[in-house]
Amino acid sequence: MRHLHLEKKGLRGLAIAESFTQNSKKSVLAGVVMRRDFVIDGFVFGNSTLEGDDATEVILSMYKKLERPDISYLLISGIIISMYNIVDLKKISESLNIPVIGVTYKESEGIDDAIKHHFPNSYETKLKEYKELGDREQITLHTSYDVYVRKEGCSISDVKHLLNELTLQGSFPEPLRVAQLLAKTLLQEN
Repeated sequence: MRHLHLEKKGLRGLAIAESFTQNSKKSVLAGVVMRRDFVIDGFVFGNSTLEGDDATEVILSMYKKLERPDISYLLISGIIISMYNIVDLKKISESLNIPVIGVTYKESEGIDDAIKHHFPNSYETKLKEYKELGDREQITLHTSYDVYVRKEGCSISDVKHLLNELTLQGSFPEPLRVAQLLAKTLLQEN
């Protein structure tokens, strides 16, 4: 297992969030490189297909566009983005050789029925990808809010430590909050 190297002062992560509307064909993905002291150190953008299967490749491409070997981890707001476009955390973590953390903010019984409803003729593949993600783990942040995470390449204690450092208020870690604002703004501009 790789580590998050939480002892590094200038620890940098890439945080990715998305924005789309119901009538969009593509979702706008925004990535923010942020140091642990909240200094923004770069941006990157991408698009994933609504109800598609390209989210994992788009995220890998966004990381590679940055050409930043100093990025120590990847944070993603949601693992199932762009209307059931499933992000393969394991593939990303293994490809980039860094820890990958997916963060969600609400408790959920799962999306099996929703997948079957949206993909009546081809839901088996999506359902298999969804099941391979494994269960989410609940973390109560120092702000008293709960988040739900899936992780690859790091321990849950490292994830909790990192998210507590990055969350100033509420449940949104600051890098993901900035990435979300950026994605929403870009969507409105197009």
